[in-house]
Amino acid sequence: MNPVPLTIPAHLVELLDDAALSLQELARGCAMSPDWVHTHVEAGVLHPAGGQGAAEWRFASATLLRARRIADLEHSFDADPQLAALA
Repeated sequence: MNPVPLTIPAHLVELLDDAALSLQELARGCAMSPDWVHTHVEAGVLHPAGGQGAAEWRFASATLLRARRIADLEHSFDADPQLAALA
């Protein structure tokens, strides 16, 4: 009997450590585009944990959870990014 691989939707997965995520990984993890992440970093809503430029940015796992929450609020309530970040 072969084990069946289990696919877990991205919105149900939480990282348990502070693994550094790249810009693309963060965008994929919150189902948004890299441009969306970049815009929110430039606006001061999301904060990279390291890296000098967008190509080198690294994000903590807690930032992934924050980005998911902000994206959900923006989508559900058509909220302004600055207002969504307050939640």
